[in-house]
Amino acid sequence: MTGADVYAVGAPLIVLMILVEAAISNWQKLDYYNRDDSLGTLGLLGGNVVINGVTQGTIVGLYFFLYQFRILDIATHVPLWLQWIIAFFAIDFTFYWYHRASHRIRFLWAVHMNHHCSQHMNFSVAFRQAWFGPISKVPFFLFLPVIGFDPSITAVAGVMATLWGVVGHTQTIGRLPPLLEVIFNTPSAHRVHHGSNPNYIDKNYGNLFMIWDHLFGTYAKEEEPVTFGLVKNIPTNNPLKLTFHVWRQIAADIRRSTTAHDRWMSVFGPPDWQPNSEHELSLRVPDRHISR
Repeated sequence: MTGADVYAVGAPLIVLMILVEAAISNWQKLDYYNRDDSLGTLGLLGGNVVINGVTQGTIVGLYFFLYQFRILDIATHVPLWLQWIIAFFAIDFTFYWYHRASHRIRFLWAVHMNHHCSQHMNFSVAFRQAWFGPISKVPFFLFLPVIGFDPSITAVAGVMATLWGVVGHTQTIGRLPPLLEVIFNTPSAHRVHHGSNPNYIDKNYGNLFMIWDHLFGTYAKEEEPVTFGLVKNIPTNNPLKLTFHVWRQIAADIRRSTTAHDRWMSVFGPPDWQPNSEHELSLRVPDRHISR
């Protein structure tokens, strides 16, 4: 089985899911979909596909290169079926920390913000993917082949996990039985993640499982109605402007910074960090994160 095989089966199902959800939204006048928002999603997805197509061969080659120096020979000592199960957990654990870092480190948020700038929640929002996302996650996943995970397995398992992530982007599915809500990233849990409500910010980072969020204190249950989007929404669906919106802010903060510390924090600080100047603090407000 290859990633292409997974996409060949999953892509038609996802298209069907989008069509059914859009039909339900139109029939019940729920306003889940917006034309301009959907066009912005297509623009962001297109750029992501291009970057992924250009870099994928090099990235996969790097994983196989590192696999030669693996610490453990998992393929020799672990049955194939168990390798797949462990791979799903390892990928999701890695994704949790990559995703969490993407919400707490400015230059990673500059990449990831694109996925959160929609004020709607539907299956198509899952494809509002950042142009530089395929590159930004590489440093986090490099350790998998070094530990001993076969890249030919993790690549396919990663595609499966990504397609599962699409399921969480909907308002048509309510809360599931409590046990499922505890273990898996359900639509209810992921709606919370896309909320700009103060209680929902920086919560529910898991892609397949919610167990990491429970373990590390980042889980929030969906209780109050979710307000989707950013704390300060961006009044455009232009994929080029969305892609470079936070990068422009970072560049502006670097120019305003008067110390090496401020220049460092402009890039590596939390998303709501700004140079320590009352004048500069009055120039703009955080896009997503609120002051703690």
